[in-house]
Amino acid sequence: MSVERKSLEGKVALVTGAARGIGRAVALSLGRAGAALVCADVSEDGSETATHRRLEAEGRKAVFKRLEVSDFEAVERVFKEVAAEFGGLHILVNNAGITADQVLGRMKPDQWRRVIEVNLTGAFNCSRAAARIMVRQKEGRIINLSSVVARLGREGQANYAASKAGLEGLTRSLALELAHRGITVNAVAPGLIETEMTRSLPDKVRREIEERIPLRRAGRPEEVAALVLFLAGPEAAYITGQTLSVNGGLYFG
Repeated sequence: MSVERKSLEGKVALVTGAARGIGRAVALSLGRAGAALVCADVSEDGSETATHRRLEAEGRKAVFKRLEVSDFEAVERVFKEVAAEFGGLHILVNNAGITADQVLGRMKPDQWRRVIEVNLTGAFNCSRAAARIMVRQKEGRIINLSSVVARLGREGQANYAASKAGLEGLTRSLALELAHRGITVNAVAPGLIETEMTRSLPDKVRREIEERIPLRRAGRPEEVAALVLFLAGPEAAYITGQTLSVNGGLYFG
C-alpha cells in the first residue's frame, strides 16, 4: 500500500502505547497515510522526536493523550475527549503492553495481575469505549497487537502468553458482535521484533530465537506497521475476526 495514496484521509486513529517501538511505527504509518492521530501512552516523551511532535513536524494532525489503559474511568474520559475534539474515531490500535517475566513458582500475584490488566483488560476498556463511537458512525477498525507467544507459549511468560491468547479470543468475539455495525476487528501477532522490550533479552536467548526463525532475523517495527496500515484501510473491509502473523516463519517451538 502506498502512503502517498492518502488512503486514510479524513479518518481519526488512536494508537495506545504510541511512544515507542511498534506503537510508534504504527502511529507514524497511519499518520503518513492521512489519518489524524491520537498518540496515547502512559507517559509522554517530551522531546522533539516524540511521536506526535514528529508527525506535527511533517505537517500531520496529531496530539498526545496521557492514558493508563487499565484504568476504566480514564479510558472513558479520554475517548470522550477524542470524540469531541475530532468529531469521531475510526481506527483503534490496541498496542499498549508490558511484560513481567518469571517462572510459575516464583511469579508473584501482582506480576500476573498487572500484565493481564494492561495487555488484556486494557484492550477491552479501549475497545468498549471505541465501539460506542464507531457504532454511531456505522464504521470502524479495531486492531489488536497480539504475539507469537500466544500460540507457542514461552517459559517464564505464562502471564504474557495468557494475556495475548485472551486478546485473540477477544478479537474473534468482538468481530462477531460488531460486524453488523460495519466494524472489523482483527489481531496482528508479531514474532521477534527490534524494540526496546526485545533488546533487553540476553544475547544467548536472542540468538536461540533467531536460529528458530526461518528468515534468520528479527523483524522491524515498520514491517508490523505495514500490516496494521493495511487492516486499517479500505482494502481490508472484508477481513474480520482474524489473527495475522508477522514472524518470519516462526511457528514451532
